[in-house]
Amino acid sequence: MFQPLALFIGLRYSRSRKGSAFTGFINRFALAGIALGVMALIVVTSVMNGFENELKKRILGVVPQLTVSTSTSDGINNWQQLADSLPQYEGVIAIEPYVLTQGVVQGSNQIKPVAMQGYYPDRADSSMRLEEHIVAGNLTTLVEGDYGVFIGRSLAYDLGLVPGDTIRLLAAAGGVFTPLGLMPAQRRFEVLGLFEMESEVDSQMVVVNGVDLARLLRLDKNAVSGLRFYFEDPFMAAEVGQQLQQHLASTAATANLQVTNWRSRYGQLFTAVAMEKRMMWMMLALVIAVAAFNIVSGLMLVIQDKRRDIAILQTMGTRDSVIYRIFVVQGLFNGVVGALLGLAGGLLVATYLNEIVTAVGIDLTMISGQGLPVLMQPVQISTIVVSAILLALLATLYPAARAARTQPSEALRYD
Repeated sequence: MFQPLALFIGLRYSRSRKGSAFTGFINRFALAGIALGVMALIVVTSVMNGFENELKKRILGVVPQLTVSTSTSDGINNWQQLADSLPQYEGVIAIEPYVLTQGVVQGSNQIKPVAMQGYYPDRADSSMRLEEHIVAGNLTTLVEGDYGVFIGRSLAYDLGLVPGDTIRLLAAAGGVFTPLGLMPAQRRFEVLGLFEMESEVDSQMVVVNGVDLARLLRLDKNAVSGLRFYFEDPFMAAEVGQQLQQHLASTAATANLQVTNWRSRYGQLFTAVAMEKRMMWMMLALVIAVAAFNIVSGLMLVIQDKRRDIAILQTMGTRDSVIYRIFVVQGLFNGVVGALLGLAGGLLVATYLNEIVTAVGIDLTMISGQGLPVLMQPVQISTIVVSAILLALLATLYPAARAARTQPSEALRYD
């Protein structure tokens, strides 16, 4: 026998078919509970990750993730010099000029409040972010002086618009005061195309050429509202924003600039998603915890059945520490096997989740054209599996200690 004694006997007890049927049922129930808990946690967290990732792409992929703007109405004229003077921050993939204002779009029979965003075809490093979501038209037609506009499909549906129609854009930011009051800046634009992000952006944003929007706001031709940053991970915007604000505040020439990030507008949405992920994690982790407690009851029953065997081992000179490790191995066997089975099942179900859902007759195309979004993160999955094994290990400690304290004289008194 080349195996350590504790490992050999512990695995032998784990694989043994003899003994109480009820004890065997409890052990199998604990193993199945851990497997189901791990599988459910992997599948649910992968779907939640997928939804969060879709929100990142559909909302944060288009709106500015971090902006540097001025409090003055004249905008920033030396934006190239400002961009070159900023420190290089890790995770930043693009810094672009932008023109952004709130306004109203007027169709043939109704008006809608919108955010007007300027687009610079020759400067937009992240233009492919919007290009991927164009469903009608081509962004190359959005040239200076033509006063064209791209609008979201939902907004076009609400206003009854199709490419080729004209709309009127009104912006209070470029208005002028007259004897009749403030007259907003306004101009007619031609609808050149549609985009679809499958989010609220589709009904709240229009995209026009940046120079045309600057003219509408009565800014200098080369002036912009500010600079916007895009990141590899939009969640890095808050940390970089704090560092950037400190840098700008320490420089007199940029003291009037302010830094804002996407959390000011969409922070509550992503906070709610993160809270939901944590709550789902907690509830499903309780399933694994309950299964781990079943290991305790199963081991206690095994110890009761094996009292005679334990006493015999002790009389043969087996140390208490070896007895302790025997039952740790037996309980840990259920945890490891259950976690690995749950891992295999979770990866399989998460990979083919949409096919499984379709096979049982549930149509999810209304949520997304490709069904449920699934994003499996190796670190997260590894944490789930390791946590399940650690819970199983903790569940074995008390029963194993009870087994090690077995008195041979008491156990063999009536044998």
